[in-house]
Amino acid sequence: MSILSGKSDFFGLDIGSTSIRLVELKGRGPIKRLAKYAYAPINNPVPVDNKPNLVLQDSLKQLITKSQITTKNVVVSLPSQKVFTTVVEVDKLAPKELTKSIKYQLASFIPTKIDESKVDWAIINDSPASPGKVEIVISSVLNNVAQEKIDLLESIGLNVIALEPDNLALTRALLDPTNPNPQLVFDLGSNNSDLVISMNNAAMLTRSINFGIESLIKSAMAELNVKREQAAELIFKFGLNQMKASGQVYKAIINPVNSLLSEIDLSIKFFVNKYPNLKLDKIVVAGSSAIIPDFPLVLANHTGINVEIGNAWRNVTYDANKQSELLAISNYFGVAVGLAERIE
Repeated sequence: MSILSGKSDFFGLDIGSTSIRLVELKGRGPIKRLAKYAYAPINNPVPVDNKPNLVLQDSLKQLITKSQITTKNVVVSLPSQKVFTTVVEVDKLAPKELTKSIKYQLASFIPTKIDESKVDWAIINDSPASPGKVEIVISSVLNNVAQEKIDLLESIGLNVIALEPDNLALTRALLDPTNPNPQLVFDLGSNNSDLVISMNNAAMLTRSINFGIESLIKSAMAELNVKREQAAELIFKFGLNQMKASGQVYKAIINPVNSLLSEIDLSIKFFVNKYPNLKLDKIVVAGSSAIIPDFPLVLANHTGINVEIGNAWRNVTYDANKQSELLAISNYFGVAVGLAERIE
């Protein structure tokens, strides 16, 4: 079992801070068929005093039973904030020599000790910037972080065949696999945001930004003198629409939004400087950035890049009578769908 590899018969499982989502797909190729999906809220998801979380175990078992999934093989997400992912260039060598070279260099690429980490890597492609080199993506996670997920799932009879950072799984689900141009996925989470630039179905830049919807809520609370629940409600109702609520909500959150846009600018600038011959084709937004009114418009106007709202089911076929239901929950299933879309 490794971070990035697995096998064919499995389902994707996304264990979030407040809910669990699972998806099973069938078929091969870039478009797969939806077989099973399910969702359940969870309470008290964090183990206390190193004891097994019985509430989470029960929630998982009930959800799997409800979904009628029969395979025991599972690919599970890891929080991107706990996984170190980077893209590096190495000399282009024959396959066996390349493998030896990368293994020898791994310790210099990751911030933690090799013997304390699970590490995996995959070749992306020839470097578009440096002839004679290839790019590889490396992911590493501390053993205890990975083992906690493995122990939890094995305790209910599941077989963990792979773990994957949630930002990479989300990117797989939201992007068009036939588009060869660089595309950026931006996911505004609760306390952190993920940014991934992908090309030819491979991550070329990954970044976690220490900024989430909670930063906007705090700003709205202070500027509008309201409680947290009301601040959140106002943000998701009026957002960055200057014509609604006399523009008061816009004014209350635009400063932290501008700070966030500056962070996105830095990432785009880094990518453009590294790959001067490439141009970002579009930005796909997910999480809160997909549902805050006018956020996609503000982002598009700021960057000059086409912005679209992510659809987790874009590479999945399903019964027509399920369309309304699936589109309504699309924003919550991206990671689970991406895990289930892995090509093994």
